[in-house]
Amino acid sequence: MRRSTVLRLAATAVLAGLAATACGTGAADDPANAGQTSQAPQPADIDTGATVDVRLVLEPTSLDIATTAGAALDQILLDNIYQGLLTRTEDDKIEPSLATSYEQSPDGLTYTFHLAKNATFHDGGKVTAADAVWSLRQVTAEGSTNPDAAALASVKSVSAADDHTVVVTLKHRDTGFTWGLTGRAGIVFKKGTDFSSLAGTENGTGPFKLSGWKRGSSITFVRDDAYWGKKAKVAKVVFHYIKDDSAANNAQQTGQTDIETAADATLLQPFSDKSKYTVLRGDTTDKFTLAFNNASGPTKDVRVRRAIRQAIDNAGLVKTLGGAAKLVGGPVPATDPGYEDLTSIDAYDPDSAKKLLKQAGYGSGLKLTVQIPNIYPAEIGDYLASELKQVNIQLSVRQVEFQTWLDAVFTKHDYQLSLVDHAEARDLNNFANPDYYFGYDNANVQKWYAAAQTASSDAERDALLRKSAKQVSEDAAADWLFVNQTLTVVRGGVTGVPRDFTSNRYDLADLAVAKKK
Repeated sequence: MRRSTVLRLAATAVLAGLAATACGTGAADDPANAGQTSQAPQPADIDTGATVDVRLVLEPTSLDIATTAGAALDQILLDNIYQGLLTRTEDDKIEPSLATSYEQSPDGLTYTFHLAKNATFHDGGKVTAADAVWSLRQVTAEGSTNPDAAALASVKSVSAADDHTVVVTLKHRDTGFTWGLTGRAGIVFKKGTDFSSLAGTENGTGPFKLSGWKRGSSITFVRDDAYWGKKAKVAKVVFHYIKDDSAANNAQQTGQTDIETAADATLLQPFSDKSKYTVLRGDTTDKFTLAFNNASGPTKDVRVRRAIRQAIDNAGLVKTLGGAAKLVGGPVPATDPGYEDLTSIDAYDPDSAKKLLKQAGYGSGLKLTVQIPNIYPAEIGDYLASELKQVNIQLSVRQVEFQTWLDAVFTKHDYQLSLVDHAEARDLNNFANPDYYFGYDNANVQKWYAAAQTASSDAERDALLRKSAKQVSEDAAADWLFVNQTLTVVRGGVTGVPRDFTSNRYDLADLAVAKKK
């Protein structure tokens, strides 16, 4: 069984732009149908000297992607500054990166990667197999502090066959191994890199280099004109960290930014002129999760957990927040392997919730506290309290700083209920680990999940994942309120803008700006 990943969550994914259903019309005055899934093609004549200003929400606390948790790092550094052996496309297909190709042995235990022979680090040094071997060994070493160490837990050994060939041997088949290499676990650093030096600097292999960081304000990338692969199409990208949605809207309207990510679906009217703006609608794996402490307190009783789920009208919550999102009913979103619509499990039924509470010994009422990072709208806590009040649960809402949440909830497991956005893809493993902050411990789920990782085919893997996810939902290990969608406002003339999964990675490879006539 995989070790748990360090929390990556969404210190980046604020609930902005609860967006649209798949049948969206693009109407900017209708939050439930805002945005579109296509954008203009790249113009024939582009400005290769252009600067593009991008609004993001939360900035990283450090640039040390080797040891610092938080999806804010992955969002800007993966693919742009750092590269791994493999990467993934916006539609989640695995493809080569620093490894131009690879082979898998028939037994699934050996992978051979062929590195690009012309790849270089930003300091000019050549990328060799020795660098890749050293980097992977840092992740797989005992006591590794890499936030994605769990992704390579199946690795037995890593070696170099020659200067440009890396051989990885696994302890057992691992259907998630190549996917794991597309994240930070697969990054190739220069051999001997002092990771502590990366906190404010970098020496990556990507098409952009770090130019500057104005803490609390912006991070600037510039094109690496010596890049070994396909050159970036813009000269500079500035990420502006603007938390407030109204301020972000103002920045976009006044030309301070060219791209506004995570736009609020209820604030799109100023961008209704399609000759000036495009509003893109994209999918995410942002699962807004109401966590229950499965290991202690009243929520240790499955009847209480099921009652809470049945007392909350998730569709009503989405409507209250001014937009639409995808209801899921379980821990696997539609874009991940093993997805199944589980919304019928513990569907909204306040009368049934009251009966379950009475059976659990709380017929006369129950008091609970939910801890919510203050990066999320207060309306969520208010809605949950109102819903639970109808079944005689008095919910106290505590909005806390994210670092406080990390310490109390994630690290110390000192909580009853918690709400946070689990943004990472393919993170069902959190429910297969009883030491994770959920405290959920089901031997069958652990067995099925482990078997899924060693399955002989994707079909076998997906069947086991579906079985695991359904059991997790039936045990009411949490309540998955919704999977967010995201809106991005783009100034006219800017193309190649990432649309999907923008909380996890923001690949700038296709970004281009039309040359002014």
